[in-house]
Amino acid sequence: MQTLEQLSQGFFKALCAKIGEDINREGLKTTPSRIATSFTQMLDGYTKSPKEALGSVFEEGAYDEMIVLKKLPFYSMCEHHLLPFFGTLSIGYIPNKHFAGISGLARLAEIFTHRLQIQERLCQEIAHAIEAELKPKGVMVVCEARHLCLEMRGEQRQSHIITSTLLGLFKRDSKTRFEFMQLIKE
Repeated sequence: MQTLEQLSQGFFKALCAKIGEDINREGLKTTPSRIATSFTQMLDGYTKSPKEALGSVFEEGAYDEMIVLKKLPFYSMCEHHLLPFFGTLSIGYIPNKHFAGISGLARLAEIFTHRLQIQERLCQEIAHAIEAELKPKGVMVVCEARHLCLEMRGEQRQSHIITSTLLGLFKRDSKTRFEFMQLIKE
């Protein structure tokens, strides 16, 4: 099986030949190696566990009010075009005996943003991982992102896409949903 560096070397050589670029040009000599390193870093979410990302789960004090991580910046890769999409994630949940540290929520989000992704599934994966690990009363994830696959290709239109996933109390109770949306407003 080829290494990622070998794959990127072959891909880059074929790409340069197709577009008429000189692969031996000084500025391009180490590009395949840099591509392999970049993809290794940007797509390392496959090697990490959501449970481990959340870290310590606390039960003491049984906090039962909404916990919100607002506008966490992220970068991900569109699985359709291998171009970046980026923006912010807002994550909220209402504990039911268990809660995680805020840095655990950020690490959890990073696992799913560091995979080939679509924005809609990103919200779902984060929400379902929180639901599976913490068993909260409800979870809501809102993602606001720009997609370079839309902005750099074809009609080159600026994008601002918003998606959400609602589980439990957030799906059933409009007041809870409204409270979350008010908290994440700028």
